[in-house]
Amino acid sequence: MRAALPFLLLLAACAPPAIVPVVQTASVTADAETVAVKSGDDAADDPAIWRNAANPAASLIVGTDKQAGLYVHGLDGQVRDFNDAGRVNNVDLVETPAGVIVAASDRSDEAQAQIALFRLNTTTARLEPIGRVPAGAGEAYGLCLWATPGALTAFIVIKDGAIRQIELDVATASGRIVRTMKLNTQSEGCVVDPRTARLYVAEEDVGIWRFDARASGSTTAVKLAGVDGKRLAADVEGLAIAAEGAGSGGWLVASSQGDNAYSVYRLADERFAGRFRIAEGRLGSTQETDGIAVMTGDFGPAFPQGLMVAQDGENSPAQNFKLVGWGKIKAALKLR
Repeated sequence: MRAALPFLLLLAACAPPAIVPVVQTASVTADAETVAVKSGDDAADDPAIWRNAANPAASLIVGTDKQAGLYVHGLDGQVRDFNDAGRVNNVDLVETPAGVIVAASDRSDEAQAQIALFRLNTTTARLEPIGRVPAGAGEAYGLCLWATPGALTAFIVIKDGAIRQIELDVATASGRIVRTMKLNTQSEGCVVDPRTARLYVAEEDVGIWRFDARASGSTTAVKLAGVDGKRLAADVEGLAIAAEGAGSGGWLVASSQGDNAYSVYRLADERFAGRFRIAEGRLGSTQETDGIAVMTGDFGPAFPQGLMVAQDGENSPAQNFKLVGWGKIKAALKLR
């Protein structure tokens, strides 16, 4: 057997390299787009969606201009309101007994993070300022909200990878840091699945991590997906959940910014399910997407199966957000 070993090693050395399977990327086109932000290049960043259950076609989109403030758009892309909130980066919103609460990561002071709080007046489509909540040292970057009975929690992602969990008190515009988690390098996008109490965070050059969102839960991160240049390319930016049902059904969508695509993972088992691009069409493609938002459900005749909103980093004359029907994306990827 020992005499055969050199021969076997020689065969192994001469063997052809393993074939890496090609990952197919589907294409869809945008159905609508918002008016461009006023601050020009490197300004639009992150959207959030409010669904009007009584009149789905009258739903609203809140989007950041990270040099100037917050926009409110209708599904036709027109501006309904602008609040000069300053250098806000990521935004999220939730419905609570106190109304539709909007929170944005405020990086006006890059040494001291803050959370800017607003109430979205769903009748007038205007943002009503509530106040600013201190969020500890460092530059505020990512942000996502989690509403539970009797509590409102913000997760703010500091640029260096620190993640602070803050219990918010909307009535007093205050907050309390209840725990801190940490990723090793620059991180931004985050989203909570309220059905499973799972927090997903994007570490830009590394991949996607999962945490227990409960304050009593483990602070140890579990890696869901790594940057491999095929399924997921750096920078990994925005994250969004397309929930289906009351359990763990649906999809996690990630902005694979480095190759202008979006990767999709099945929430039930967290396995890769496909990827797609928003390709050139009558409204143009999306490039270098930062933030994304996805919501399932009826959004009226234009978006009867749900809505995805994606920042477009190269729109002309200035950056904006593209709107795509979620049903179109599911069909393109054959998601079941």
